[in-house]
Amino acid sequence: GSNVLRMSSGIQIKTKSAAQKSKTCSPESQPKPSAKLNPKTIDPFRAYSQPPSAFAAAYARGGIPCRLVHGSVKHKLQWECPPETVPFDPLLLTLAEGLRETKHPYTFVSKEGFKELLLVEGAAEKAIPLLPRLVPVLKAALAHADDEVFGRGLDALVQLSAVVGPSLNDHLKLLLTNLLKRLMDKKYREEVTVALQKLEHCGGKVS
Repeated sequence: GSNVLRMSSGIQIKTKSAAQKSKTCSPESQPKPSAKLNPKTIDPFRAYSQPPSAFAAAYARGGIPCRLVHGSVKHKLQWECPPETVPFDPLLLTLAEGLRETKHPYTFVSKEGFKELLLVEGAAEKAIPLLPRLVPVLKAALAHADDEVFGRGLDALVQLSAVVGPSLNDHLKLLLTNLLKRLMDKKYREEVTVALQKLEHCGGKVS
């Protein structure tokens, strides 16, 4: 039955991405005069830096249904609609992409959003079909040079493992090289060891 699932989710993806295309193809509708005056736009190093990520672009056009609320003690996320009503495809993938962000508020929104989305009822059924697309995105976070990005990727992986259990096992070998590489680094040894123990606990024995 997995083929049928794949086909139907393929159809959903097509219609979604078509809808997203029509949204993203009209930047003219929102002219930003300040961009012209912004010295950053004339930054000579800009050519070498990456264009805004998918996550930053989605956040800017309201494609991420949660926002950061500044608290005096602790920041929290506010969802525009209950997270259990939000489709995991594409939001869980977009939030996972956002784990590679290094700027505030994206860092907080992606990390917290990913965590809260996985806490909704029925998260496992919604997340499991996305694993083939989700794991490479988490791998990119785990392979990232930035320590904080790696940390967020590791946390997200452990959270995902707790939700989907053994379903993640087939995909773990994709990630193990990144984890073992950091395991060699004194700075991460403890963190990665704990994460591997949790992955093993949730998924059964990881060979």
